Amino acid sequence: MVDPSSGAGGGPVTGNSPSWAPNGHPPDEFDYRPLRIDATVSRAAAATMLAVRAEFAGWELARVLRFPDGSRRVWLRRRRSPGLLPDLTP
Repeated sequence: MVDPSSGAGGGPVTGNSPSWAPNGHPPDEFDYRPLRIDATVSRAAAATMLAVRAEFAGWELARVLRFPDGSRRVWLRRRRSPGLLPDLTP
């Protein structure tokens, strides 16, 4: 259903921001997590999944790409803080 293709262990991508990240923010101000959502997942189910991540793990939607096969590539981001918020398993 969802592929957290963000590197080993499925953790957030740290360090370099994606090339499309806004220039108004320093590159290390946000953690990014890319997700791939299958075409078989309904829009409502995807929205619910992303809302849960936003509510309980502090992520916000940064970018969505939709492919011709119906799958979606989603990037979530959250501000870095000294005490990191817990993450949800995919």
